[in-house]
Amino acid sequence: MEVALLSDIHANLPALEAVLDDCPPVDEVVCAGDIVGYNPWPAECVKRVREIAAVTVQGNHDRAIETPEQYAGNPMAKAGLEYAEAELSDDQLTWLDSLPPRTAFAGDRFQLVHSHPDPEEVGTYVLPMDFPKMRPYLDGHEGIVLGHTHVQHKATIDGRVIVNPGSIGQPRDGNPTAAYAILDTEANDVELRRVEYDVNAVISKIEALDLPNRTGTRLLDGS
Repeated sequence: MEVALLSDIHANLPALEAVLDDCPPVDEVVCAGDIVGYNPWPAECVKRVREIAAVTVQGNHDRAIETPEQYAGNPMAKAGLEYAEAELSDDQLTWLDSLPPRTAFAGDRFQLVHSHPDPEEVGTYVLPMDFPKMRPYLDGHEGIVLGHTHVQHKATIDGRVIVNPGSIGQPRDGNPTAAYAILDTEANDVELRRVEYDVNAVISKIEALDLPNRTGTRLLDGS
């Protein structure tokens, strides 16, 4: 089975649509969370993910949408959440709140989480250097899909995969193109993919809505 892996869309509709246009035919789409936050199209991105994803887990921004004050130390995050809370319908807010923090797909063979696979470590960043430490969490599964860091990476540990497809809407790995991945569940193989999109259109929309300027300019260099 071919599965498209999406993560950290962060309300960036042009990037999401570019990924969906670029994506080859797949059997299923899964989303590792953080559909909203930062960028200007939260409602539109929630709508698209609900249409296309068979499985979605809750990211930290999805979870915090009705309590943006917890990001008071990060003006970009706080402003994006306040905007999203105002833009989303009651049904969309309820849907985001109902998302599980973790689940499995492909016949429960692969774990899907947003951040760390340990329930006691929710919110912890799993960076590429940390992938070998995930070995204990692979027990009983053939792979782990996670997001949160906005850094695209894959590794094979004892014949099983762990992959972060990267961020669609706000890459932070020095590459400004939208990131996603394709998982072949039979071969246990992952293809990491990148696609260009109209970053300037996002920056213009951010400026028009008076969201923090840095929310847009950071997209130019993937920081």
